[in-house]
Amino acid sequence: MLYLVHMIVDIPASLPAEEAARIKAEEKAYSQALQKSGKWPHLWRVVGEYANYSVFDVSSNDELHDTLSKLPLFPFMKISVTPLAKHPSSIA
Repeated sequence: MLYLVHMIVDIPASLPAEEAARIKAEEKAYSQALQKSGKWPHLWRVVGEYANYSVFDVSSNDELHDTLSKLPLFPFMKISVTPLAKHPSSIA
């Protein structure tokens, strides 16, 4: 199942810089592992924002929830999810 996921990150200024850097490094490693596995096939930055639009390819709503909740930045994110279906006019 494909999902379009919009993530907006808001790390509080009160979080120590070293802790923020550690969390970002963990986030990068986790997200790249998901990309390599094929579960996170598309990741796009939103220009001028600390946000992204991503496409996830997972088997269920529960798997997506589990995957997103394991993101190290999850506690600092606002996330919206849109399930996707093949468009009848798509040639892909």
